[in-house]
Formats: sequence, structure tokens, C-alpha cells
Amino acid sequence: MELRQLEYLVTVVEEASFTRAAERCHVAQPGVSAQIRLLERELGQTLLDRSGRTVRPTEVGAAVLPYARAALSAVDGIRLAIEEMSGLVRGHLSVGMVSSVSAIDLPAVLAQFAHRHPGVEITLRETDSAQLLDALTARLLDAALIGLSGPLPTGIEATVVGEVPLVAIVAPTDPLSTSKAIKLEALVGRRLITLPKGTGLRAVIDQAFAEAGLHPHVAFEASDPYVLAQLAGHGLGVAIATEPVARAYHDQLPSLAIAEPSLLGRQALAWRAEGPISPAARAFISHARAMITDRRGPL
Repeated sequence: MELRQLEYLVTVVEEASFTRAAERCHVAQPGVSAQIRLLERELGQTLLDRSGRTVRPTEVGAAVLPYARAALSAVDGIRLAIEEMSGLVRGHLSVGMVSSVSAIDLPAVLAQFAHRHPGVEITLRETDSAQLLDALTARLLDAALIGLSGPLPTGIEATVVGEVPLVAIVAPTDPLSTSKAIKLEALVGRRLITLPKGTGLRAVIDQAFAEAGLHPHVAFEASDPYVLAQLAGHGLGVAIATEPVARAYHDQLPSLAIAEPSLLGRQALAWRAEGPISPAARAFISHARAMITDRRGPL
């Protein structure tokens, strides 16, 4: 019994086809068929039902599959352990980030990591915090820069990257434009412009209104925080955004602090704390946390 025979068996079952399995394994189709026949001959049992339009495991094949997968997984674990012990970091890294103003320059963090570990291929995905957390839980991402708004899902850990106040941005002609600060209740009945649901900052806003027993009127949503300010500048409502966004328009649009309660957005680097993690992911998390600590001091 050889590992490649187990690999071919698992791949044929997953693809339900000898041809597609051969393409996936980058070998000729007759070679896959021959190796599985050798495996069946050694075990004395038929593992695959070839009689239909698609290939399916026989009852014996279905019983063998979990053990075949476990053997292949064990071999992968051995390779990862050897690479980690030898300091050789290779493989693929999948990282996500929120579609808004970030508290850290994640592309710069990734660039430094790529320079140190040129053998790692990197994919960067940009979406909202809810989808990033779902992708982390589903093991589609290794780490993500998210907006914090509540308890993290089970099995996810995070390090806070930064905190930033939320402010109200209005047009120069808005009645609130002469104020320096407002209470949250002053926004009741006003047309609000915010990030969409699923983002950390929107969750902070919704939670603050709910805890105060107030009901916001969200008239516009946009995933780009700078578009929020631009919409407010056209007199379409009051944008609730972060201070960095307000500073970008400080010479054009008035911004007001929100008090009683004040709203605070937090961003964090999140990763899975449970289950296996690749050397590439472990190296990146360590690298990113070190850069965050260097920038902010010990957390």
C-alpha cells in the first residue's frame, strides 16, 4: 500500500471521476486507474463502483476513506512539523481586512512578511467584519483585520490594533455645523449616513442607539468611509464616521464629537485559536503581533 494510492482513491471519490482526479493530481488517467486497481488487489476488495455515470465508493470503499484521509493528513502534519522546526516557511497564506480605514497599514505588514518569507504565496481579501469572521471560522482565512463590536465567535482570538472615536460629519449649511459636540439623541430623526450592517463600526452605532432606547434613521449606506463624508457634504444627511475620515475633510466639512455616550470603534487582528494551523499562518500571526506591539507598545 502506497500513499499515492490513497491520494488517488480520495481524489477520485471527491471528483467522482477518474479523469478529473487525474487532472487534479497532474498524472495520466491510466496511471490513476492502475494504482487503484493495485490497491484493490492488495486489499482483496473493490473500493470503487465504476458502473454508473459517476464513480462512487463501494460500501468497503466508504469504510476505508476516513482512514485514507487520516493517513494523508498525518503525512501533511509531518511535513509541516519538519518545515517549522527547520525554519523553512512555505505554503499559502490567506488574510482578510475590513473595507474601511484601517488602524494599521496591513499591506505594509504583509510586504515585510513576504520579504522575510518569499516562499509563501499570499492572498488578501477585503470585505466586512461579519464575513471575515465567518471565513476565519470556516478556515477560509488564516487571519483577518476586523472591526470589534461584541463577543468573538468560539475558537477565535484577537489582539486589539487600535481604537478611534466616531464623529458626526455634516454639510457647512447644516444646523449642527456650528456645534463642537452633540449628544446621541440629537441624531434622532436625522437622516444618517453609515457603513453597512456587518461592519464593526455599524454594529457600534446600532448598539449605542439600542442601549439608549433610541431608533436611528439610516438613510444611506456605503462601504467606503470617505463616500460617507462626501454624501454628507452634499447635504444628504449626517455621516457617522471615524476621526481619520473627518480629518481628511477638515477644511471642507464640519465634524462634531458625539458625547453621552461617546462612540468608539476598535480594530483587531483575529485568528483561529483552535485546530491545526500552518507554519505560514503561525509565522504571520507572530510577525503581525510583533509589529503591532512595536507600534503601540505592549498590549
